[in-house]
Amino acid sequence: MSELLRVISLSKSYASGEKTLEVLKDLSLDVAKGEMVAITGESGSGKSTLLHLLGGMERPDSGKILFKGTDVSGLDRDELAGFRNQKIGFVFQFHHLLPEFTALENVTFPLLLRRDSFYSAEERARVLLKELGLEERGHHKPGELSGGEQQRVAIARALVGEPELLLGDEPTGDLDLKTSNTIHDLLLDVHERFGLTSIIVTHNPKLASLCHRQKTMAEGHLY
Repeated sequence: MSELLRVISLSKSYASGEKTLEVLKDLSLDVAKGEMVAITGESGSGKSTLLHLLGGMERPDSGKILFKGTDVSGLDRDELAGFRNQKIGFVFQFHHLLPEFTALENVTFPLLLRRDSFYSAEERARVLLKELGLEERGHHKPGELSGGEQQRVAIARALVGEPELLLGDEPTGDLDLKTSNTIHDLLLDVHERFGLTSIIVTHNPKLASLCHRQKTMAEGHLY
């Protein structure tokens, strides 16, 4: 498999009062195209920070993030926004759906941000919702959906832009066991069906065991 992502000597720290908190320390990681990698570790170990850096939501203090050879950490603000919209799909623990929008509108929204036509964006969203078993729920708002249905909508939103890299931050952390298992199966299915490369942060040992490879975050490093 060819390499999709290379992280080289990545460091990130935050000010904490008068002190500096080092979250990531000279961290490196290679991920092949088509691979599904689980990242585990204790709360506060830096797992979410790593995902935010990989997805261009934050910038590292030092180091490089190479996506297909391009240094993402060197992109300007507009280029970074385009990278996030076109190459990355995010799935979070708390779905972050827009409460005033329907499921269909939530999934359509990322395509409208990149100025796709309304008709083509809505049609793509409608097809995805059908593929994820939500054909009859498209006109319901998030508050009218179950937790599992909301997460399915969030996954559809992550996939609608046809990303190459899917980043999941505790995607089953807020769900009961039965619903979690359903979302596990869905993540594996979309990973294969959509030809994704996936990095999943999780405390769930079952989800981690289903991935191709597991890494553990501790003291700012991956092991």
